[in-house]
Amino acid sequence: MTLTAPAKARTRAPKLDAVCAAAIEQAAAAVLEVAEPDQVGAHVRAEASGERLVTHFFEATMPGYAGWTWIAVLARAPRAKVATVCETALLPGEESLLAPEWEPWSERLRPGDVGENDVLPYSADDSRLEHGYEQTDDEEADRVAMWELGLGRKRVLSREGREDAAKRWMSGNFGPREVSKRGRKGTVKAQCASCGFLSLLNGSLRQEFGICTNEWSPADGRVVSLQYGCGAHSETDAEKQSIAGDLPEKVLDEEAVDYEDRFEEKSIIDEALLKKEQEKLAAKKATEEE
Repeated sequence: MTLTAPAKARTRAPKLDAVCAAAIEQAAAAVLEVAEPDQVGAHVRAEASGERLVTHFFEATMPGYAGWTWIAVLARAPRAKVATVCETALLPGEESLLAPEWEPWSERLRPGDVGENDVLPYSADDSRLEHGYEQTDDEEADRVAMWELGLGRKRVLSREGREDAAKRWMSGNFGPREVSKRGRKGTVKAQCASCGFLSLLNGSLRQEFGICTNEWSPADGRVVSLQYGCGAHSETDAEKQSIAGDLPEKVLDEEAVDYEDRFEEKSIIDEALLKKEQEKLAAKKATEEE
């Protein structure tokens, strides 16, 4: 038994309607209703967009609109001899200069755009963070303890070396910052000691310093004081704001309803014309009496 695949239905391209294709002047007049005369150039082509549906293309001659075209879509009813304009539009071409696609600020923002006084919104589901009680890697803790003893190294940092480094880091760009719940300029609402992105140093320096691991922070990859802070803190209290904000008043109010009393009594007689007719009748009557 031989099975054969069902034949695919053939789809043919729509035929160019002669009446709609010949109505170039009608299409140009429709475009000129939405554009200035010096903005519309020569007729480029006519394409069949469907059954008895034709799209006419015209050059767009405005500065800055290279590759754009005006279009007018014309249709014709069955057995009708006149085309009807359906719509007009200004469309870009393949090489037209277009604005980039819109992206929300959360996707446009990049590391380095956030300053130390900027505040990022709180993220409850940050995949880079976990709850503190989940950190139970005992083997890693053992390795750290052995490393702090200096095993495997000929020399380790002396007390003087640690103090010099601590003084240098404290007086650097990522030293302590003042805390203010009111958000005064130059202050922070929370410090690195409570930030989930802080990775503490080994040894005695861990009591005052750590490494910032937040790529959104200006201190990313730097040694920071536990009293330092920035707007990329893991527990910020800033809420995500709507992108819409307060919208301005409408330029065109399409919701208002204009009411007009169509039954108001108005005179439909031209008083001047009525007076003129009365004078003609009086003159005619006077002539007949004579």
